[in-house]
Amino acid sequence: MNISTKGLAVTVLVVGGLVVGAYLLGSKRSAEGEQAAQGGTPATPNVAAGTAGTMPANHPQVPQSQLKFTHFRVGNRNVKGMFVDKDAVWVGTSGGAIRYDLKTEDYKLYDVNNGSLISNGVFHVSKLRDRIMVGTYGGGMSAFDAKTNKWKNYNIPDGLADQFVYDIDEDEQGNFWIATWSGVNFVPGGNMDDPKGWITYTVENTKGGLPNDWVYGVEIGKNGDIWFATEGGLAKLDKDRQWVNWQHEAGLGAPYEKVKDDITFTNDPAKASKHHAQQKAEQGFENIKVGYNPNYIVSLESDADGNIWCGTWGGGLSKFDGTNWTTYTVKEGLPGNHVFMLRMGKNGRLWIGTNNGLAQQKADGKGFTVLTQKDGLFANNVFSLAEASDGSLWVGSFGGVARLKGLNL
Repeated sequence: MNISTKGLAVTVLVVGGLVVGAYLLGSKRSAEGEQAAQGGTPATPNVAAGTAGTMPANHPQVPQSQLKFTHFRVGNRNVKGMFVDKDAVWVGTSGGAIRYDLKTEDYKLYDVNNGSLISNGVFHVSKLRDRIMVGTYGGGMSAFDAKTNKWKNYNIPDGLADQFVYDIDEDEQGNFWIATWSGVNFVPGGNMDDPKGWITYTVENTKGGLPNDWVYGVEIGKNGDIWFATEGGLAKLDKDRQWVNWQHEAGLGAPYEKVKDDITFTNDPAKASKHHAQQKAEQGFENIKVGYNPNYIVSLESDADGNIWCGTWGGGLSKFDGTNWTTYTVKEGLPGNHVFMLRMGKNGRLWIGTNNGLAQQKADGKGFTVLTQKDGLFANNVFSLAEASDGSLWVGSFGGVARLKGLNL
């Protein structure tokens, strides 16, 4: 799709240092694990604004009506989490979390350097009740109270199962569920300040009901069921507190024969981590030497009809209606088979962030509309997304953020 034909416009940010400033201030004290994982050195920070099909590093002044996107560079780092809170956009980067005010165009960086976070590597940003929740890489979870303008950090001594936090959600009874790399935390009543009340669910104490302790997402289902994305498949804890799980054999992820010719993103976690290598071997994929593990769910979302959507590592996008599985890959119109991000759009249609572009379901449910760098994205690997109150779409990738406005998909 050519965005220029869709009437795409963008408002150029006066405060050009939104993410740039965050990187400069926060990168010095980024979590060592995140730095090691990402590698490289920061690119020269700058902001670019241009028309669809161009990505200039230093674009000349152009009439605002002609501008199609604005880019914010963060160097060789990922933008893994974004969230909109009224007139503010929260951007989670490897250099900390930034709150950007859409009305005033002011921004504020929160990081280790100013005592806000324990780790600058941000995986997740959301809001529960009156607090912004930030899940980090190695620094646990941090909660920001806008009324007091204060942060409170939660880590293992406070009840957290692990200091690597990927997701958090609240169920209908007001309980919190937290996805970590050492299982799932259950916080009764959402009372995070009572460590004795926290419960941790693991493979061991659920007797395999939770198929893997590395948990990447949690979703509250339509009927109150709790769903979990893990490295070993999809798990559900139903309202009767019974566990059940599903793997590739049941229909999760596309078969390797279907996707092997379309796997251009060859990053295989099994080559970099003994843990990932063991998981892949246990699931019978040790002989596949590229980035493919259909049981490895890296993104999770639910919809109004009760379907659960699973983004897999190389196995495409899978939809589960509670009985049947349907999987979508490049052959069905997705731009890539590695699905890093899922977010239900304001229009009720699913956004899908992949290794090769951003997609959204078409209105008739048949096929996808695809956006890539030529349409204004900062990069084709899409890790996060937020729809702001001013109508702009914020898309986080490796190295930066694209801000688009006026999309008519």
